[in-house]
Amino acid sequence: MKPLVLLSADQVLLGQLQNAFARQEPELRVVLADDPAARDAEVAACWFPPAGSLARLPNLKLIHSVAAGVDHLSTDPEHAEVPVCRVVDPAHRQGMAEYVRWAVIHYHRDFDRAMEQQQRHAWLRHPQKAAAEYRVGVMGLGSLGGAIAAELAVAGYAVRGWARTAKQIEGVQTLSGGQGFAGFLDGLDLLVNLLPLTDATRGILCRQTFEALAPGAAVVNCGRGQHVQVDELIAAVESGRLRGALLDVFEKEPLPLDSRLWTTPGIIITPHMASAASHDCIAQQIAENARRLDRGQPLLNLVDTHLGY
Repeated sequence: MKPLVLLSADQVLLGQLQNAFARQEPELRVVLADDPAARDAEVAACWFPPAGSLARLPNLKLIHSVAAGVDHLSTDPEHAEVPVCRVVDPAHRQGMAEYVRWAVIHYHRDFDRAMEQQQRHAWLRHPQKAAAEYRVGVMGLGSLGGAIAAELAVAGYAVRGWARTAKQIEGVQTLSGGQGFAGFLDGLDLLVNLLPLTDATRGILCRQTFEALAPGAAVVNCGRGQHVQVDELIAAVESGRLRGALLDVFEKEPLPLDSRLWTTPGIIITPHMASAASHDCIAQQIAENARRLDRGQPLLNLVDTHLGY
């Protein structure tokens, strides 16, 4: 089997993945872009591949994301039309559920306000609201979003869910399509985004969306950075239309040091840590697809590039 090439601007991640492949797939030769053997590679494992790096692979037959999403591949759009696959980690759902539970409790129980009060040495108790009175909306009801919406409903929250197509989830009021979007947003206290990135969802976290929520609502983005209209989000938080936002994903990662998101009061930044596949899982799944490609077998976790997932 020909060598596999790792493509990313994240040097730390490249080292971690090299070590994982060495542990899990020692017989597979894994190279970096500057290795002359990279030209022989038929599989490129990518995370934000540098512009032009894919086009320099004349034998490329498969582009493999090292994550569940594939929108980061847009950093290098000029490449051969080949299949694209992604990583699906069974533990990914658990990690995302833990992150969203923390986010919901953070705003539902006013921990954001308590932390701000601490900076002013202010002692103030806010009225405690029952979970059933706290309206949480989950955008995106796939394997992650659907499970998280159901879990929040079991925990007692008033949960709505929205997706491109109709879904049914016990305990969750579900709406779909453009006709259901306004009703989904209306009066939500917290909006959680878990949508895939498509042309239809790009920029969906915008002024119009924020204005449909309850006054002083909060927004949690675990989808993709391109879902957010950043200037409109900052304006909504600064004006008080939103009480705050918790952001885990960004259009450029790492988040540039001069981004206003770092310094806007009420906006919390986490470094794309909501949930991620283990490096060993990444190595195992990419190596398996490399073997399948070599044998002419069907690929696992193939992406519909028109839908974006």
